Amino acid sequence: MVDSFLKYISFEKRYSKHTVQSYQNDLEQFQSYICHHFKTEDLSQATQLMVRSWILSLMDSGISSRTVNRKIASLRSFFKFLVSRGQVTENPTSKVRSLKTQKELPSFADEQEFSNYLNSDVFADSFEGRRDQLILEIFYGTGIRQAELLGLKTSDLDERNSTIKVLGKRNKERIIPISRSLLGLIEKYIHEKNHVFSHDQNSFLIVNNSGSQAYPMLIHRVVKKYLTDISSLDKKSPHVLRHTFATHLLNKGADLNAVKDLLGHSSLAATQVYTHNSLEKLKSVFDQAHPKA
Repeated sequence: MVDSFLKYISFEKRYSKHTVQSYQNDLEQFQSYICHHFKTEDLSQATQLMVRSWILSLMDSGISSRTVNRKIASLRSFFKFLVSRGQVTENPTSKVRSLKTQKELPSFADEQEFSNYLNSDVFADSFEGRRDQLILEIFYGTGIRQAELLGLKTSDLDERNSTIKVLGKRNKERIIPISRSLLGLIEKYIHEKNHVFSHDQNSFLIVNNSGSQAYPMLIHRVVKKYLTDISSLDKKSPHVLRHTFATHLLNKGADLNAVKDLLGHSSLAATQVYTHNSLEKLKSVFDQAHPKA
């Protein structure tokens, strides 16, 4: 049942590998729980009681409400699939409500502070240093996701039009414009990479120190290493740079729909969270500048 569901969301729903893996982990975790506490491994025999018991155990273990809700959503989708296939008659999650979560504004870097940092002499004069700089510059200059960066190939760069082609969630392609400075960095990096590793032009853009395709932990480690120097940041992850990209665009008056397309969001609701940060900036400007503030 689980295998059929995973194939369904992979090939019919076209979910990303990362998302499919998350669903698989959640389902295996639930299956392990009911096996230990209710002596059954058959997910088709799961009841509302079992689901609620699992949720309570997750909450007791200190897992955040947001993560618990994601796991509930995984179960909900799985049992909805089983009902549609006639493998179960009732969905045990149908009356299970998601937990209330506190809305958190996306963390982002201060514009001047981050710009000054990128222009400072913090990157080593080596292939590794130039690669690390490019990783930060691409995140900040395009707003792409970590998985999208890892999937970039040198052939995705259109030098004539100063754009890159990105393969996003559900295998949706989008074209993102890049600045001349970022284009120059990419071109210099590709030239050096091909010289150092002698790879063909269709190889992955970002590589590790051996010339193979980079992996998530490497990207996360690079971003955290450099963002640690920026005092205004509490969180230090690739996604923070995506938040920074979107927030700085909106602060400069960018159209919300345009930012939505650049980020690859399927709905405007996902992009609107960044308007809260922009409103905070507007309030700050008002407080400083208006005579009656």
